[in-house]
Amino acid sequence: MTDSITLHSLPLFPLGTVLFPGGLLSLRVFEVRYLDMIRKCQAAKAPFGVVALQAGQEVRKPGAQPEQLHPEGVLAQLVQLDSSQPGLMQLQCRGEQRFHIASSWQLSHGLWVADVQLLADDPQVAIPDHLRSVARALAQVLQQLRARAQDPDHSQQPTPQQLDDCAWVANRWAELLPLPILVKQQLMTLDNPLLRLELVADVLEKSGIGASDED
Repeated sequence: MTDSITLHSLPLFPLGTVLFPGGLLSLRVFEVRYLDMIRKCQAAKAPFGVVALQAGQEVRKPGAQPEQLHPEGVLAQLVQLDSSQPGLMQLQCRGEQRFHIASSWQLSHGLWVADVQLLADDPQVAIPDHLRSVARALAQVLQQLRARAQDPDHSQQPTPQQLDDCAWVANRWAELLPLPILVKQQLMTLDNPLLRLELVADVLEKSGIGASDED
């Protein structure tokens, strides 16, 4: 077993959502601490970390509850940035590798940074027969979203390889479903992609989505 890689002083972006590996996330950035962070990440072509909030709010307000972070997050790499408006950035980032926070601290201007240990990528596990309907249902939903142009974050046509990968299908469903943040966080941190997909399938079955396995 190889030792995990540690990243030091990784800038963090605490959010009221969970980013998954392979997922796309659109953000509007206007706080000075994050505007500065994004500029530096863009210049260095470096990632930042997206972590879900356990407590506190995304935007700092006087007298607000202190921010508390979940211990696991996902590296985010900038893929698109629009800074044409003064004091505002609109960006899109892609989720990459998961990480565990070893230690974190807040700088004087409010930015969180952390030393993090990168976690292993999900192994590629083919979708078993009894869960293929979940992948087919996802393909249909993504096609509908593309047709309606309601979700530009998921507008790209999935490949057959992606639709046969337990982790990719489970992650995309977890992003789309209106699940509590804690549930999404638990799904993201699961090391077994087949188990992750089975749990998502249970949610879908209760919702009447993807329950049929007929071709």
